[in-house]
Amino acid sequence: MKLICYYIILIITLLSFADGIDELYEIDCDNLRIGQYICPRPDYDLIDPKTQQIRGCTKENKAKVECLAADGLKCIETKNNTFKKDIPCKWTNGYSFETAVLLSIFLGMFGIDRFYLGYPAIGLLKLCTLGFLFIGQFCDVILIATQIVGPADGSHYVMPYYGAGVTIITSDESTYRIPQQDW
Repeated sequence: MKLICYYIILIITLLSFADGIDELYEIDCDNLRIGQYICPRPDYDLIDPKTQQIRGCTKENKAKVECLAADGLKCIETKNNTFKKDIPCKWTNGYSFETAVLLSIFLGMFGIDRFYLGYPAIGLLKLCTLGFLFIGQFCDVILIATQIVGPADGSHYVMPYYGAGVTIITSDESTYRIPQQDW
């Protein structure tokens, strides 16, 4: 009999504790910290097969994706636990990296690589001079392969999502090391 009473008390305690878990806290989901949300949602198809980038990527290199707040959190904006968040991406306009490199290697002396990327003036100069006597072709193969020269519209190349992406880092007056007193 004592054992049955303990089980009943245990069940009542667990049920009362479970009632407190169902309470949702309304918060501003734009200010959630890492670990309080997951982006993208696990059931969300994120990658566009044509561009190999996040769906909805804009020229500002941002895409709004649907995120899921942690259990017990409710967004004020949407009145549920889903919300939209900007995440970084690389906007592409259909220029293939592999195509650009292959055109540069095999037809670069005729300027076909520059025509493909949207630089008709340089393409015409390379056509008239046989790729600046093959020196321009050699330079363009290196510049395109290292992704220094990209499409003329400012977009990025289409390449496999987990492919070899290069990020160019620059330095200016705001990025130098500030001298410290103890130096």
